[in-house]
Amino acid sequence: MTPGIGRTLRQIRHARGKSLTVVAGLAGISPSYLSRLESGDRALDRRSLIVALANALDVAPTEITSGALATPGELDEERSLGAVRLALLAVSMGEPCGEWMPAEALTARVSDVLAAQRDCRYAVVGEALPALIRDLHTALAAGGDQRTLLRLLVLTHVQGTQAWLMDVGAPLDLAWQAATLARHAAERLADDPVAEAASAFGTGFGLLGAGALDLAAQTLAAPRVGTATGEQLQLSGMLALASSLVAAARGDQRERAAALDHATELAERSGDGDAWWFGFGPANVGVWRMSVALEAGEHAEAARIAQSVDPDALPSPTRKAAYWREYGRALARLPKRHEDAVLMLRRAERIAPARIHRHPFMRSVLAELLAKAKRDAVGRELRGMAFRAGLTV
Repeated sequence: MTPGIGRTLRQIRHARGKSLTVVAGLAGISPSYLSRLESGDRALDRRSLIVALANALDVAPTEITSGALATPGELDEERSLGAVRLALLAVSMGEPCGEWMPAEALTARVSDVLAAQRDCRYAVVGEALPALIRDLHTALAAGGDQRTLLRLLVLTHVQGTQAWLMDVGAPLDLAWQAATLARHAAERLADDPVAEAASAFGTGFGLLGAGALDLAAQTLAAPRVGTATGEQLQLSGMLALASSLVAAARGDQRERAAALDHATELAERSGDGDAWWFGFGPANVGVWRMSVALEAGEHAEAARIAQSVDPDALPSPTRKAAYWREYGRALARLPKRHEDAVLMLRRAERIAPARIHRHPFMRSVLAELLAKAKRDAVGRELRGMAFRAGLTV
């Protein structure tokens, strides 16, 4: 089996007419390791390695990752992708064609959508987003409470539109459109450092997904949000966490450690909070530490960190799903822990199926585990997950 991301990698290499030895040498890995990535025996689940391979093949990183997203069938939440795409195109052209309503009513609708996103009710989010996007931009164009509406737009496009698109495995161009709309709204709020920070978080993640690591680092470092209020403190903490992940992808150990230490110190000061729906706090920092360790290829360290995090203390289903997903991802690369990895991933799948079925990293991890699966109860769980993710079983 040559599934998803590995198959795409091999196809690009063949199209470029480059040998395993040449591409592996340019990417800084061995030819045998590259062969195992292409066959699915090893998961391609680190942004830094994807960028290195893309550079070796003279393509954009998204050329490698995008091919892993197409799967047979549809999840319920995916049925709204076309309507969301049309809404984003409409507002980008200045023709939202929505329904006007007062800011108070829009605020309540945004809150409902973000609550559903936090609870991993992605079908509900997808159904509500197209009209909400159009109505928010219609109200802004009509000249209502500009400051409130612009803040709602930043919040909605980062924590609603962009987050939902990433969770359901939509093409990166759609998530980038959402991040761009959030950035434009934040730029009109020139005196609002919190909105600027939220927008920078979304833009930074969009750049990270595209492999623009240096630009992502610059974007996340630009806001001067401060820590004078609880809201500012929590947004500063989220920027520090995102910066640590980018630093890990860049191989910058010093910046990675400094950013994580800063986020930890801010979390100790803030306690668990939910400013701008980020859920920043000590427990959430632990999950981010796992993700950062995984990005650096430190699977044993990520598993060790997981043991120090209480998943019941995490503030939302989406964070719990992230914990079990990252724990499983770590265990998948440790000797004699593959069965435990499957069980962790199954817990994540029960909370948020799309975050297992549609994320290219997780599909790659499932493929690696599948190649080693036994014909037992755990193997059946794994094959069920792989089938639901659209992999050949």
